[in-house]
Amino acid sequence: MLSYKKRFHGHGSMRYLYSNGSSIRSQKIVLRYIINSRRKQSRFAVVVSKKVMKTAVGRNRIRRRIYEIIRQEFNRIDGVYDVAIIVFHKSVKDMPYDELKNQVVDMFKEADLYCNK
Repeated sequence: MLSYKKRFHGHGSMRYLYSNGSSIRSQKIVLRYIINSRRKQSRFAVVVSKKVMKTAVGRNRIRRRIYEIIRQEFNRIDGVYDVAIIVFHKSVKDMPYDELKNQVVDMFKEADLYCNK
């Protein structure tokens, strides 16, 4: 799981990200991001609505899988960003881990969040 300092807290900053951030969309996931110069570390949120998955167990499983991918890729991110990953398809729960990871990493690359090494 991603540490507490690297996650969002409260709705005010999420509202700012939703209204002012850039977005990248794939078939099942949307990545919204914006540069945040006021912080020292990037922050992440994973949003899974009840329309996607009715049970909390299913929503939390999707969240945990994506947070784990973010945790593994965190050191490669260059700069300080606020990032929200919004899941809008229930098949993400049963998607193979490698496929989900490739999709999230490709979105990070498309958003140019990675350092150019």
